Amino acid sequence: MTQENITKEIVKILVVDDVDANRFVLRDIIQEMGHQPVLAENGMQALKIMERIRPQLMILDIAMPGMDGYEFCKLMKDDPVTRNIPIIFISAFDDPADVVRGFDCGGEDYITKPFIPKVVQARLRLHLKLYDTTNEMMEMNRRLQTSVNEQLHQLEMEKKNVLYALLRVARENACYDKNHMERLCYNCRILAEAMQLSAQYSHLISDTYVDTIELASPLCDLGNVAIPTELLQKRESLSAEELEVIRKHAAVGARILQDIKDTGDYNDFLQMSIDIAHYHHENWDGSGYPCGKAGDEIPLSAQIVSIVGAYCAMTENRAYRDSYHIEKTLSMLEEDAGTKFNPDIFQILRKIHRQLH
Repeated sequence: MTQENITKEIVKILVVDDVDANRFVLRDIIQEMGHQPVLAENGMQALKIMERIRPQLMILDIAMPGMDGYEFCKLMKDDPVTRNIPIIFISAFDDPADVVRGFDCGGEDYITKPFIPKVVQARLRLHLKLYDTTNEMMEMNRRLQTSVNEQLHQLEMEKKNVLYALLRVARENACYDKNHMERLCYNCRILAEAMQLSAQYSHLISDTYVDTIELASPLCDLGNVAIPTELLQKRESLSAEELEVIRKHAAVGARILQDIKDTGDYNDFLQMSIDIAHYHHENWDGSGYPCGKAGDEIPLSAQIVSIVGAYCAMTENRAYRDSYHIEKTLSMLEEDAGTKFNPDIFQILRKIHRQLH
């Protein structure tokens, strides 16, 4: 016997009616159809039954002591778990106002007493079929949505893979080692988590924000792919013209990321990456580039990457110098707090600097 046949044999139909004769008549009709009747004398008893079983259909009397049929129906339709179960009202009243009120409560059908078995069976078959069809459609939609989400996730992963491949080229052009990027990611996360715990930034930084900045931060220098390698690796002082070329990497990186973002839906990772790439060289006092933004005009993600990037660079060996000691690094950053960097973010970084790599 297949699972489908087993499922069909155990279709449950809840009958709620305070009149014994009505319940028993409906019980016999349901059993004749090959389904399982579940009987309740009132709404409260039916609620207790609903804690144990989930019927495929309900037959509900309107006039009952205590909780009437309308009230019970409203409870069922307000609950996401039970709202899709069809409800057929039964009543000796055939006043149009009663019928309309039943539909307004969410009922699917209305049968008047005395019952005509063939009519009841036809109505039950119809609504059971509609219930099955609705569930099948919901399951198909769920599977479709899952498939779409999986494809979108795969597409986003492919985009990120392309970006990180470009980033590896940019890193090699600028002579950054892999460890620099890993430290940048890790330290941005640690600083963002610390800011999340502060009263000033807790409303701006969510868990998702922390995860995103860890992934997006290394894309700050993506634009270096378009900068001549000899300039990026030059050890001598740069001329004003050469410095201007170097500075173009911010706008170039942002443009690459914007072009990718424009090909799909809104994406937090890409938007944050654009903000970081474009504005991580802006200064708190407005003296940075490429746009001369100041203060909180600079996206928060770019403010974080700016100070973390400086910290990482100062504490790493370079071809033209050795790494600075941590205390020396903090002293130099403090000198630039309020000019290059957000002074509030610097104070948080100072407090948690022992957690940084």
